[in-house]
Amino acid sequence: MTTQVPEQMWQLMKHRLGYTDAEYEKFRAEARNEDVLRVGADMAQKTIVFEVIESSGCNSGHAVGTRIFFSGDGNLLTKLAPSKVCAYLLPIMGQAIFAIQELWYAGADPNALRFKRAGCFDVGVQCGGWGHVVLEASVVDRERAAALRS
Repeated sequence: MTTQVPEQMWQLMKHRLGYTDAEYEKFRAEARNEDVLRVGADMAQKTIVFEVIESSGCNSGHAVGTRIFFSGDGNLLTKLAPSKVCAYLLPIMGQAIFAIQELWYAGADPNALRFKRAGCFDVGVQCGGWGHVVLEASVVDRERAAALRS
């Protein structure tokens, strides 16, 4: 049995996103939005973690073991971020977050992502660049993420 999204949640989203009545009606008419809202509350209890597993010549100082945290809905948790986050890593993290969320919304384990490692597009000094960083993505409960921060 599929549960319906409570009216309160719809109204919260209308307010949060600043929709006009017309925009809200379009938003609500899209069935996929109801699917996302139905499971989104559970995803909000998760943290997406990117851990540096390889690093060489990184100008931003991302060393092996550095972790970058995002909320389950894809927002960089700036209070938990390193003092610098390389702009060349952000696009690949965004792509991974999209894939993670799609798995979650489809009812699959986001940690089952087959290609959970990716890197910045700097090719490294061996190929004429400066450095290269490889990240690995995972999804953890918020409580587990707190332990990873230390």
